[in-house]
Amino acid sequence: MKKRVISACIILAVLIPLIIIGKEPFEIFCVVMALCSMHELIRVRKNKKDFPVILKIFAYLLVAFLTMNNAGSADFNYSIDYKVMSFIIFAFFLPMIFVNDHKKYNLNDVLFLVGSTLFLGLSYNLLMIVRNNDITYIIYLLLITFVTDTFAYFSGMLIGSHKLAPNISPKKTIEGLCGGVVVGTLVATVYYHMIINPNFGVLPLIGITLLLCIIGQLGDLCFSAIKRSYNVKDFSNLLPGHGGILDRFDSLVFVLLAFVLFIEIL
Repeated sequence: MKKRVISACIILAVLIPLIIIGKEPFEIFCVVMALCSMHELIRVRKNKKDFPVILKIFAYLLVAFLTMNNAGSADFNYSIDYKVMSFIIFAFFLPMIFVNDHKKYNLNDVLFLVGSTLFLGLSYNLLMIVRNNDITYIIYLLLITFVTDTFAYFSGMLIGSHKLAPNISPKKTIEGLCGGVVVGTLVATVYYHMIINPNFGVLPLIGITLLLCIIGQLGDLCFSAIKRSYNVKDFSNLLPGHGGILDRFDSLVFVLLAFVLFIEIL
């Protein structure tokens, strides 16, 4: 617990100034996060099968490029050149011919790399876009994520008795989920109503915030399912007490993606 709290304080000490500063420092932070996340996915995949070095290099370069695409923009209408998409497809599909060994590199590997590159590149690019658009939005999303995660952890530890998804994450409980979602919804709703838009209807705001809190927890379970399928406890040991970047920011990725669906309403 002590190690977990110290790591959380260090994360906040780094993250808060970067959010306040924004611009290039925050963009660099997003790229580093994307690269670390890609490394963690490749790392857990390595437990079953490793990729050729050149393809891992392509994955890192492309996820960094996608993260930085339209850097400085605050537009939620993402655009990307078809030439980039063509290159991504060629970069991961054509090596099947040159490797010419189904055991070393096959369609499953191609789809893993293409999917991971697009998923992480677009997600961390969106984190950058949200910050560029309005710092209050990113604080709202961080409150949803971290408050829900924190109170889900403590609620589950104190009163949890009914397993939520034992085959995916044995320690998560229904009580933990409910406690985290209720407190996360309350805190984030109050923040949004007081700071961002006091004229927005309270009931719709509660509904949207509640849904985002739930989606964040579902994102956590999705990443837990990935770890379960590769028989690992954490994505890495980068953050003592928390695991890796994806262990700590898994909920945020899904909350970001869901937030875009409601941005025109909010």
